[in-house]
Amino acid sequence: MLRIRFTPDDLARVTLAPRPAPLQELNVALTMMCRRDGDLLHGAWRRRALRALPNATLPLADLVPAGLAPSFLDVSADSLPDALEQVRSAPPELVGAQLERVYAPVRTPAPAWIHDLHRGDAEAWSLVQRAQHTAFQVLLGPVWAQVQDLHHAEFVRRAVQLAEGGVGAVLAGLLPGARLRDGVWEIPGGPREIHLGGRGLLLLPTFHWTGGPLLSDLPDRPVVVTYPAGAGLPPQPDGSAGPEALARVIGNTRAELLHLLAEERTTTELARRLGVSAATVSAHTAALRGAGLISTARAGKAVLHRRTALGSLLLRPGTG
Repeated sequence: MLRIRFTPDDLARVTLAPRPAPLQELNVALTMMCRRDGDLLHGAWRRRALRALPNATLPLADLVPAGLAPSFLDVSADSLPDALEQVRSAPPELVGAQLERVYAPVRTPAPAWIHDLHRGDAEAWSLVQRAQHTAFQVLLGPVWAQVQDLHHAEFVRRAVQLAEGGVGAVLAGLLPGARLRDGVWEIPGGPREIHLGGRGLLLLPTFHWTGGPLLSDLPDRPVVVTYPAGAGLPPQPDGSAGPEALARVIGNTRAELLHLLAEERTTTELARRLGVSAATVSAHTAALRGAGLISTARAGKAVLHRRTALGSLLLRPGTG
């Protein structure tokens, strides 16, 4: 269980990020891109993202040699130039300590430019900034207007929740299983305890992440909790689930199943409509259910399936 301890002052210093943070959104997009979990929904997006990134972004991989990112990359400034400058102005002792931390589990030696960065070399910092700027333009530039719109909607929703129910209502409703009790915000997850100590808390939604909350706990700064607020799919330039046809991602039969499940249907009915066996339908519905695209319930001897909100999101407007 993750526990974040508040002082009375901290409860008055819970703030909602009014605008998205370009580099933090980039960080989570890159993290999502590098996952190797074989996820049905994100696989096509990951492959496109990896193909799109130019060589200028390769230094970012050197900064995360074992899946651990140095904390000086966690910045919440809401403009790209300010965010890049905030990374560049990180205290040298923090940069050095974090580079040592992320390379500690790695057996291969760090590249020469990482040693230069450890020493504060200006050219090494230029490599970092050029890589971050390029990665942002390639991955997030085409969808940034959508991210801003999504963020605004989330900000308004949480602001209304804060006004009507107070801090407790916001924190309890932010993440599954979370609750505020006796000045401690408890969140299901790995064992960890953070004392705010009057620094306050910033809540920052992200739309490229589907995991648990991401924490930035830097000295003399508010603790930042980056939480998933999207529908489970990265935003796309055309507002759809991706530039490729849905059938190319999940297969023709499963795509047709999703279309049919705008209303509840039984396995038998689906088999009849698709012209396949009930066993084939069961195999496809199991895969779609595992991806969160449909829900299944039993009613007597019948098995009923229906498309979830996430399943509907995959369909372009007017096709569902």
